[in-house]
Order: sequence, then C-alpha cells, then structure tokens
Amino acid sequence: MANYDKDIQAAVEVMRKGGVILYPTDTVWGIGCDATNPDAVAKVYEIKRRADSKALICLVDSEARLQRYVRNVPNVAWDIIEMATKPTTVILDNAANLAPNLLAEDGSVAIRVTREPFSNQLCYRFQKAIVSTSANISGQEPASNFSDIDPELLEAVDYVCKSRRQEKKPHTPSAIIRLRQNGEVQVIRK
Repeated sequence: MANYDKDIQAAVEVMRKGGVILYPTDTVWGIGCDATNPDAVAKVYEIKRRADSKALICLVDSEARLQRYVRNVPNVAWDIIEMATKPTTVILDNAANLAPNLLAEDGSVAIRVTREPFSNQLCYRFQKAIVSTSANISGQEPASNFSDIDPELLEAVDYVCKSRRQEKKPHTPSAIIRLRQNGEVQVIRK
C-alpha cells in the first residue's frame, strides 16, 4: 500500500505543477491533468493530437466535488450517478470553475464520479477535477491496459503511474449520457 500512496502523491505533485500524467481509471487508462489549468489541458490536446474543439471528460471523487464544477445539476443526474452499474459520464450544462478549453462550445462539461479505488483516491487527494481522456493518439484504440499504451505517449507525459500496470483484463470506455436543463436525456454511448 505504501507504493500506492507514493504513486498517488507523485501524480498529484506533477499535476499541481501543471504536468500531464498517464493513470489507470475506472475504465481504460487515461491521460490526465488539472482540469482547472488551461495550459495543462492544452498539453493533453497536443499529446493526443486532438482538436481542442472536442471536449474532454473529467473525473471527480464525489458528488460534492461535482457540484463545484456545474451550476444547477439536474436531479436526474444524481439518480443516474447513484444507480449506474458501470462507469457513467454525464454531460451537464453550465460548467463552472474549469479550464475553458476543457468545455464544449456550448459551455457543457463531461464529468464522472469515479468509484474505482486508485482514480478515486487520486481525485480525492488532488482536491480538484482531473482530466480523463483515453490514453491513445486521437483515432487509435483506447488503451485498456498499461501494456496497450503507445510508447510515444509514455514519452510525452510528465509522469506515468506505477499502479495497476500488470493488469490484463478487458476495460471499456464509460457510458455517456447528455442531460439538459430542460430535462432532455440523450444516451451518447452505452
């Protein structure tokens, strides 16, 4: 457990300095950074070779933290988060306190409360939302396991987490559900 704690602490220190990390999440391996730092978010887009017009997902450790980043969370969002049987990202209107280049053009944010122990503790100890975009060059397959990560990405980031590297099991991206203030619900990815 001591190595787990050191791994999280090292990742937190890198993100506090504006750095980019590779880390295991509740879904696939992710590229992450401080979701409130526009320069760090720009580095993530550059590493992924992804247009910054495509918004990025971010992770938080709790429902309370989610409320820091979204004004007027619709009640149905709480039900979805509580009842989801797999990792589920919700896209919510009226994002606040996040890097502008993280958000969609309409000001919405894709955000997920992670329950997986490593990413949850990482978010908890960082005390802020963390970008969580799949560890791949845009257009390539997401890295389910550490062994699937393109060596180019390993070189491009500032820190690669050591936890869960040996894991060899199938992981899939999260479900994505769009929730609008008017009550409209749209399933983007099951």
